[in-house]
Amino acid sequence: MKVAIVGASGAVGQEFLRVLAERNFPVDELLLFGSKRSAGTKYTFRGKEIEVRLLQHNDDFKGVDIAFTSAGAGTSKEFADTITKYGAVMIDNSSAFRMDSDVPLVVPECNAADALQRPRGIIANPNCTTIMMVVALQCLENISHIKRIHVASYQAASGAGAAAMAELEQQYRELIEGKPVTVEKFAYQLAYNVIPQIDVFTDNGYTKEEMKMFNETRKIMHTDASCSAMCVRVPSLRSHSEAIWAETERPVSPEQFAQAIKEGHGVKLMDDPANKVYPMPLFLAGKDDVYVGRIRKDLANENGITFWLVGDQIKKGAALNAVQIAEYLISVGNIK
Repeated sequence: MKVAIVGASGAVGQEFLRVLAERNFPVDELLLFGSKRSAGTKYTFRGKEIEVRLLQHNDDFKGVDIAFTSAGAGTSKEFADTITKYGAVMIDNSSAFRMDSDVPLVVPECNAADALQRPRGIIANPNCTTIMMVVALQCLENISHIKRIHVASYQAASGAGAAAMAELEQQYRELIEGKPVTVEKFAYQLAYNVIPQIDVFTDNGYTKEEMKMFNETRKIMHTDASCSAMCVRVPSLRSHSEAIWAETERPVSPEQFAQAIKEGHGVKLMDDPANKVYPMPLFLAGKDDVYVGRIRKDLANENGITFWLVGDQIKKGAALNAVQIAEYLISVGNIK
């Protein structure tokens, strides 16, 4: 199995290296690609040092079976034909192709089989907040069809990349030392603050991040459910949190949903409020699963249920989900 990672020096690219190693993914040869800035950098994988190559329009992807790409939508669009030219399956972590009708948008716990139909050789990895939400919602959908979803996300600095994490840490140091605060990666100072904007606003008043949750949820879950989202940046370093209200066709008890989470894939129940047990980002960075707690009936809707979840958006929300897609393709013999 010949595997490539495009955007190897970024936060998600580095997570790909860790996840592939952790899961003992069948890699016989690994190629790393990056920009002019990162080309020449060396990373160790399974005891072997690998140098990052400059991503170019050439034949470097000849013989590659799977290419994990996480270098931004512009790069993905520009290099998609080059990457897939010789039959590589491109599993793309950007927003470039997510809503294209001929590109499957896949979360293995929900719609793994969609990955089998990829006329362009591309499979899209959804937005991190959507991935985490639908993994939990699939457990609910299996009990009763979901009609409406309301969600407020509390998204860590790492959602904006490694440099954003560094800036948050820098801001706290600057505040403690009485220095001017550096603000470059966010619209405002994030330290001691929350910012109710992630991505740019669209004409309807929702941000692109919020509209991703609306559109991507429908495509992944093959549903007519509407999702109204409010996405907020919070001053935690890693792992996103979400408060979710879901309305189903018939009432679902908290006990039913909790049992479905226990039996679900990619989710873990962490719900014992009497003993202050519930998911928190501080303790769940680096974990594979989405953790669910605070399950209760929605007091404003007799067919509603509400809950809280936390997941590592760099891991399950990006690299791990992509690797799980590849694992599924291998398991069903669908790699060339």
